[in-house]
Amino acid sequence: MSLHIFRPSLAQSGDAGGCSDGAFCDWVRGLTGSDGAADVADWLVNAPLRVAILLFGGWLLNRLVRRSISRFAFSLQRTAREVGERAPGTLFVGERDVRLDARTETVSSVLGSITTVVLGSVVAMLVLGEIGVALGPLLASAGVAGVAIGFGAQSIVKDFLSGLFMIIEDQYGVGDIIDVGDAAGTVEQVGLRTTRVRDINGTVWFFPNGEIRRVANYSQYYAKALIDVDVAYDADLRRAIAIIEQTAVALYEEDQEGEHRLLEGPEVLGVQTLGSDGVSIRVVVTTKPSEQFPVERELRLRLKEALDEAGIEIPFPQRVVWLRSDGSAGDDAPEHQAP
Repeated sequence: MSLHIFRPSLAQSGDAGGCSDGAFCDWVRGLTGSDGAADVADWLVNAPLRVAILLFGGWLLNRLVRRSISRFAFSLQRTAREVGERAPGTLFVGERDVRLDARTETVSSVLGSITTVVLGSVVAMLVLGEIGVALGPLLASAGVAGVAIGFGAQSIVKDFLSGLFMIIEDQYGVGDIIDVGDAAGTVEQVGLRTTRVRDINGTVWFFPNGEIRRVANYSQYYAKALIDVDVAYDADLRRAIAIIEQTAVALYEEDQEGEHRLLEGPEVLGVQTLGSDGVSIRVVVTTKPSEQFPVERELRLRLKEALDEAGIEIPFPQRVVWLRSDGSAGDDAPEHQAP
């Protein structure tokens, strides 16, 4: 025994036509004496109601999903703040807060827009079905077009997804100094499809997000100003280290009274290498993001002045050259060495 669902058509419904058994249909049929008019009246009453229910349901679901996305984005923001508070130095400054807020809004807006488009498409198809539009041919045509567009737009989809994850993971942002392999410079724009970078020569580079394999970010959280200072082998290394440390500390103290570019006091690590021309002494200073380069230039200038004043030589390449004559033994060409 099987159960069959039976839905009467206009021809099978007899006198009732396609109209449902209701007071409104009976009233229209009695008023007009036409089953067709009753069917039309029934459709005008029921179809708009179903369409309204679909539209309201889609709107409500869209709001719920977007609210969930906002909560997810703000949870990422809260996690990033906790990570920042555990980082070294005065890391989580006001500029970082502003950037984090902007990233949260971007992620929430992008995911919310995607949700709206997807739900809107589904609701639109359901509404078309309710008003009598045949969806079979439409879906078939859309499927063929989707396959063709999918093959042709694979790189665009790849760039879009890569850009979305770059924004969510905060790999870099506008104003950061990055190195993407082919070029290095300041990020001017981060889009869902491309990233725009301007290098030190002023050249603007456009990188599809899907083609960026790795990124070196010089502006993430904090930076290190690292300098190797070379002194001559005959110099007093302990005295040279003390002068380098005094000079770096003086720069730090001046900065704390003004610009606050330095997050922590300098650290002189000591002798780094014994090179062919001199001895390298390494000094490191923790700075705000993107401030390491001007700090390095300022510190090099001060170190050069301090070492010159102390009489400590910064070596330059020197080579010993022997000049030998291949003439007779009586040739009195002298042997000498030249720098």
